[in-house]
Amino acid sequence: MGGADPSVIRVGDLYVSAKSVDGGVAVRSATTLEGIATAPKRQVWRDTGGLGEVWAPEIVHLDGRYRIYFGAGIGAAHRMYHISSSSPDTGYSAATKVSLPGDKWAIDGVPFTFNGHRWFVWSGWAGDTNVEQNLYIARMSSPTAATGGRYVISQPREPWERVVGNPYINEAPQPVVDPSGRLHVAYSANGSWSSKYCIADLRLRAGGDPTYVWDWYKSNGCLFGSYAPSMMAGWDATLNVDGPGHHTFVLPRGDVTAGPPSGNRFPTMYHAVAKGTPYSWSNRYWYTGTAVWWGSTTYRRGNVPGPTTDTGFSLKFFE
Repeated sequence: MGGADPSVIRVGDLYVSAKSVDGGVAVRSATTLEGIATAPKRQVWRDTGGLGEVWAPEIVHLDGRYRIYFGAGIGAAHRMYHISSSSPDTGYSAATKVSLPGDKWAIDGVPFTFNGHRWFVWSGWAGDTNVEQNLYIARMSSPTAATGGRYVISQPREPWERVVGNPYINEAPQPVVDPSGRLHVAYSANGSWSSKYCIADLRLRAGGDPTYVWDWYKSNGCLFGSYAPSMMAGWDATLNVDGPGHHTFVLPRGDVTAGPPSGNRFPTMYHAVAKGTPYSWSNRYWYTGTAVWWGSTTYRRGNVPGPTTDTGFSLKFFE
C-alpha cells in the first residue's frame, strides 16, 4: 500500500490502521496485517474546517474509545488534533485540538500510560521557527489536555542523526515498555526526504523520571536503517528497502505495556522505499516487519550529567 506513517493496533481479532488520505483520515480493518492493503478504506474524518495538511494519524484504543491523533496545519501552524469513536471505522467526533504546553508547532503525537500516569510524546519546535525538531513529553490530565510543562527528551545532536538535515530531525516517537518494565521511545531521525532516514531508540533508566532529559539514554546509532555508516555497532543495514522509518509497534489496543516477553518477535509496520527505486516521498510504501527485544545492550554517552553508560534491552528490527 502506497503512503507513509503507518499506525496499526490490534483489537481482538482485528488489525486496525489509520492513514492520512483525501484531506482527512481513513481507517482500514483486517484480520491480518497484510490484509490492510486490500481492506475497504473508510473515511472517518475530513478537514472541512480548513486546518491544512493532515499528517501521521496515530490510532489507539483508550478509555473504551478508539482515538486518532494527528497533526494538521499549514507551515508553522501545525498542531495536534484528536477525534474519537466507540467504533473503529465510523462515528468519529469532530476534531478537537490537543492542548499542549507552550502551544508550539507539534506533529506525530501519541498518548500512553506508564507507571500509572498518562503521558503524551510528540515531535515539535522549541520556538516558532523550524530550527530543529525535538521530542517532547508532557503529563496528560485527559485524552486532549496536558498538565504542567513540556519537557524535551531528545534533540538531533548526534553525528549519525545529523547526516541529513537543515532542519535536523527527531520525529515519529513510538513508546513501548520492555520486558524489564523500562520505558523506550523509538523514533525516526534524519530527513524523511532522504534514504538515510532511520529508526533509533531512547531508553529510560531504571526508576528514571520521564520528564528529565538526562534520565534518557540514546542508542549509539540507528537500529533500523539502510545507511551503514549511521548504524549502531552490531546492527546491520537493510537489504531490501531504503530509508525505513516512522514505524508502529502493532500492540494490543496500542497499549505500550502489552509488549511481548524477551526473545519473541512482534509485528511492526514502517514506511520505506524499495531498493532500486528513486527515493522520494511519492515512492514510499507501508511494509510489515518484526522486532525483537535485544538484551544486555549498553548505550554510551559523554559530557552530560549522570552515569555515562546504561545497559538494558534494545531492539532489533527485521524487514
